[in-house]
Amino acid sequence: MNLKDIDWQAGFDKGVVGMRWALRGLDKLKCLDFIAPLLLRLYLVPVLWMAGSKKFANFSDTAAWFGDDQWGLGLPLPYLLVFLVALIEVLGSVFLLIGFGVRLISLPLMIVMAVAGVLVHLKNGWLAIATGSGLLATDRTIGAVERLEQAKSILQQYGNYDWLTENGAFVVLNNGVEFAATYFIMLLVLFFIGAGRYVSIDYWLAAKYSEE
Repeated sequence: MNLKDIDWQAGFDKGVVGMRWALRGLDKLKCLDFIAPLLLRLYLVPVLWMAGSKKFANFSDTAAWFGDDQWGLGLPLPYLLVFLVALIEVLGSVFLLIGFGVRLISLPLMIVMAVAGVLVHLKNGWLAIATGSGLLATDRTIGAVERLEQAKSILQQYGNYDWLTENGAFVVLNNGVEFAATYFIMLLVLFFIGAGRYVSIDYWLAAKYSEE
């Protein structure tokens, strides 16, 4: 068949019609659109709760790290900052769980994630867990993996390696910006779309007061 004999316009028109039918079918799934913000909220709840409650449980040590300008962050008013950050994280986890004030609480949570990402994690690169290859690998993570292999070799030779790795493999925590950036993006989505329909106090409050 000669390419000139093909009716390109007719094929394009059929493709457009097929796309429209597909989009109409996908539109029928909008009744389930509450699932996405609900899952974002539920994913973030334990992350924020553990971060905030851990700061309260280790308040003095965390404040020391916040304030020290040699081995810590060198921030002013460290005790106040630890209290505010921990409070925002704990309240944020509760608010996200029940779907109350989600757009409002997302803003200070995003600030916490952005500051943590810049001050704590950014210097380590992107990766949270060190890897020796790939686009995002750095000299730091490559060196970490080399040392990890040496540590594994020592443990295999002198330790019960099967028992040591029974509950998971050994890795090197690179502590990069990956997780902080991911949480920031998730919170940014919630900031714009809100808590979602049905399974949130925000939805029912809006439904009640919009009718009055």
